[in-house]
Amino acid sequence: MKMLVTRPEPDAQSSVARLGALGIEAVAAPLMVRRTLSFSAPPAAGFSAVAVTSTNALRALAEREALAAFLHLPLFAVGDRTAHEARQLGFTEVYAAGGTLDTLVTAIARARVEGPIFYAAGKHLSGDLAHALAAHGLMVVTTTVYDMVAQPDLSSEVLGQIEAGAFDAVLVYSQRTAEIFCAATTSLSPDARKNLAFICLSEKVAQPLIGARFNRLYLSDHPSEEAMMSLALAFAREQTGS
Repeated sequence: MKMLVTRPEPDAQSSVARLGALGIEAVAAPLMVRRTLSFSAPPAAGFSAVAVTSTNALRALAEREALAAFLHLPLFAVGDRTAHEARQLGFTEVYAAGGTLDTLVTAIARARVEGPIFYAAGKHLSGDLAHALAAHGLMVVTTTVYDMVAQPDLSSEVLGQIEAGAFDAVLVYSQRTAEIFCAATTSLSPDARKNLAFICLSEKVAQPLIGARFNRLYLSDHPSEEAMMSLALAFAREQTGS
């Protein structure tokens, strides 16, 4: 059993290691790389909370030495992994939502946050947190702190392995990654396309793959790394009969 992990580093190596612990061989082929942008974080005074939808936002703030001023504020994270990263970086009051933008909006609204929220965001957003929270009477100040730059080409070695059926499944964590993968694999033969399986974080992530006529799609029942690992293990057992 061998799988391809397409998420950016350093998370790709973390997933490879976790798959290895489950007895699944894995290879990392990141299709995006994080680039920290030049930005000016607003003064922390006056904000009531911080919101983040990715660990990459926290890493970018840390790289620009912009975290310290906000550490005293409650932080709302999109999911458990981002919440863990926030605690590691020094936030003490951290709330983890259920892994989606909708659950993050619900968590912030239910907390009855008073005053503006500082949202450290990426350049490519899958949803509009500020617009969603405006419906709850909350103001969000968004600062774009990082960009995920596409790596549009898979190596010839990886492409050759995919064509030869060396990978039983590909792990895909974002819709944009799925789009990049589809663009990078237009040369695949119909047989290779038919046989390749995908383990996807959500139905939304899988949509570009469906459009590109990849048909073996497995959807995680929760948008988290833990759920992805559980699905990968279940897939491996199903395929090997063990």
